[in-house]
Formats: sequence, C-alpha cells, structure tokens
Amino acid sequence: MFDAGIRQFRMALAMVLGRPIDVRSAERLVEDALATIAEFGAPGEDVEQLLRGAAADPQLRADLTDKALRRTARRLADKSPFYAEHFEAAGVDPATLTIDTMGRVPVTTKTDLVKRSRDFLCGEPFLASRTTGTTGRPAEVWYSRYEERLWPALVALSQVLRGNVRTTDLVQFNISSRATGTAYAEMQVARMAGAAIRMVGLVPPAETLDLTVGTDAPAPTLMVTYPSYLGQLVILARERGLGPADFRLRRINVGSEVLSPALASAAEETFGAPVHDGYGMTEVTPVAGAICAQRHLHIDAGIGLVEVCDLETGEPAGPGALGTIVATPFYPYRECMPLFRYDTRDLVRRLPDAPLACEMANVPATSHILGKADHVLSTRSGAVMPRDIIEVLDALPGARWPMRYRTDVTDGRLRIELAAACAADNGPADIAGRLAAAGIDATVALTDAGGHQLRRYRCDLVEHSFAGRAS
Repeated sequence: MFDAGIRQFRMALAMVLGRPIDVRSAERLVEDALATIAEFGAPGEDVEQLLRGAAADPQLRADLTDKALRRTARRLADKSPFYAEHFEAAGVDPATLTIDTMGRVPVTTKTDLVKRSRDFLCGEPFLASRTTGTTGRPAEVWYSRYEERLWPALVALSQVLRGNVRTTDLVQFNISSRATGTAYAEMQVARMAGAAIRMVGLVPPAETLDLTVGTDAPAPTLMVTYPSYLGQLVILARERGLGPADFRLRRINVGSEVLSPALASAAEETFGAPVHDGYGMTEVTPVAGAICAQRHLHIDAGIGLVEVCDLETGEPAGPGALGTIVATPFYPYRECMPLFRYDTRDLVRRLPDAPLACEMANVPATSHILGKADHVLSTRSGAVMPRDIIEVLDALPGARWPMRYRTDVTDGRLRIELAAACAADNGPADIAGRLAAAGIDATVALTDAGGHQLRRYRCDLVEHSFAGRAS
C-alpha cells in the first residue's frame, strides 16, 4: 500500500508540474486499484481525489491552465513548422500566453490539418488514426508510443475506480476500423482492467445481434458503438422479439453522433442496459467529455482547454449563446501531433453563469452537442440545429432508426425530405405538426430515396464480414 501511495503522489505531481508521466507507474496504479477493489470492494477516497485532481478548484485550475498553455505553445513553436509560422504570423510570444490572451492565436482548422499534416508532427509517429469522413474529407492523425500507453492507463484507472469496467466484463467493440487509435486504446484498457474484449467492427447488424445475444459465442456485458448503429440493432432486436432477458449487457457506451432521448430510451428498454453518451474526437484526443443527468457536456479541464467561440466573431460566446468547441490538448498528454486551438466545429451553447447542480458540477460544462456548426440551418424563424431535427424525427411513433433525411431552406423556410421507410405510418402533415410543436416551422415530404442520397451516418461504414457469423 505504501508503494501505491508513492505512485499516486508521483503521478499527481507530474500532472501539476506538466512533466511526462511515468507510464509504467500509471499502469501499476490500475493494478493497485484492482487489488484494492478485490480486497475491500471499493477504492479509497484518496484515489478518487486523484481522479478529481487539482483542477477542481477554480483559481488553481486557472493558474495551472495558464502554465499548461505556455508549456504547450512553447513546445509547438519549437517543434512544429506549422505552429512556428502560426504564432509568428499572429505576433504572439508563446512564452507569455494566458487564458485571456490566447484568443489572439487564430484557430487551427481541419483544412490546415489535411493540407499540412507533416508540419504538425512533433514526435516519433507510432500509430495512425483516421477520421471517418462522414462530415467531410478524412484527416489522418498520428500518435506516439508514449501516448498510446499513457491514455489507456489513465482511462483504465478512471473506469476501474468508477466501476464502469470490471474483470468479469466482455466488451464488444462496434466502431469503424478507421478509428485505429480508439480501437487500440480500448484493447489496452480492457487488458489493464482484466476484462475481455471482442473487436467486431461495423459488420451487418444481424451478425452483431447474434453475438450480443450469445447465439454461438459468449454474450458481451459492455458495448461500444455509434448511435446510428445502435438504432439498427434496436430495430432488428424488436423484429426478432428480443428483450432485456435475452441479453447480458449492463452498459452501452456511444459517441461521435447526436444521440436522441428517444433512441436512448428505446435501446435501454430493448437491451435492459443504460446508454451512456460521451464526447471525443480523433484530432484532439485525449480531450473528452461525459454527459450528466441534466444533459450537460462536462470536459476534464486538466487534460486540455476547451473554449466556446462565437460562430460569427470567433470571440468567447456569451452566456446562453451558440458557439463552436475549440480545443487545445496540453503537453505532456499530447506529444506527437498536437493541435492548438483546434476548431472542432462541434456546436454547443455556453451555459448561463450560474452554479451547476448536477452530479458533475465540479467539472466545467457546456450544453449537449447540438450538431456540426456547418450544418446549422438559417430560416426566417431563426437558426435550426441538427439536434433539433433529429430529436423530433427520432421520436416519431414507429420510427425506424437511423432517420434518413435531407434538409434545405427555400424562401427562408425549412424543407425536410424524409425516407418513407423511416417514417413508418407518420404522414408529412403529422410530422410537420410535431416539428411545429418543437418550434420548427418546416414543410415535410416523404421520399423513396435512401443510402448516401440522404443523411450519412457512421453505421454506413459497413465492414461486410468480420464477426464470423455461423452458417
């Protein structure tokens, strides 16, 4: 136990001082946590305090953030040709940056990353991960060996201590194989946590459902997937007459797309397991967030800085205003291909300046993700967010997820074309009425078009066979 205390202290000190973290010590902390839980049934309060960290105190968080920004910017100016030019063009001295002055540095865009990817490298590449390309041209991001050992250790420590993954779990991974960084990290988290993992990918939903039921193989207790793929599984499970008694799932983790309350509720009723929505992005890993019961997005302030920037001015968004998430992962958590003030184009609202009352109140928060900023629709009645539309369509009686639709604005009015197969027995007038009740003035038409003619989802990145479905 004394050795475990020393490891906790060394890790906490490295976090505060911004020094490279001893990865083996982090991995051994996971082992310590597993041993403590096996003996006492729960971790100690001292380890939970380590997870909350010094960033829970607002003033100390601000001081540490200023130091982390300068440390990260100095390294980028020294090692990245792109950022050396970027800071110089902005007339910014990386050694003097603060939270209040960092807005002088222009945001980094996905176009910058795609066009000049080599100029972002600051370390020795080990593993490449690609964005899925469902919202634009894919970008390739490289991670180092240090990163791909450190991140899983930190995630595993958090997940083990919070009981989210157990030694008795079988994790089923239904994510695109393009997301190699995420896949590699999930495997390492399972290994350190003592859990088993099955890498399935986005095979036809029937194969995945067979595996989830445990028809010819052990049934999973945890699932990681996308909302659109989960929707397909729910529909298929209902068609087969399956319910909670047919599954062993105790938790479903989703991300990378908008999750509606209607789909989450349907999945929970079908599989008998809670659905947890999270936030992450290949480009800014390990900056990530979780959704609380009040549907706030909470992002750990110790790993990186998250700004909410006004869509028009680029300045900090005011309370209640719309903005795009601009993320800066800190060194030493990100070393190989780090990004500074990366505009994710993920749309949120800044919360009012009032104390939070949710279960994650000590972690900075924004609204839930509302969609991509580039997909906001300007109508004569005001701006319409992707989430606004998805939540109404997903809640249609008999809806068949994922909802296939396309939108445009004609003469200031929103027009929605929805795949007839998704609408079930809901007619255009009824759907328009439901939209109006949600404050969205729109005309609705049903269409027989499908696939890539309408809205694209991550579930469309089908890998035609990998699970080995029994003949």
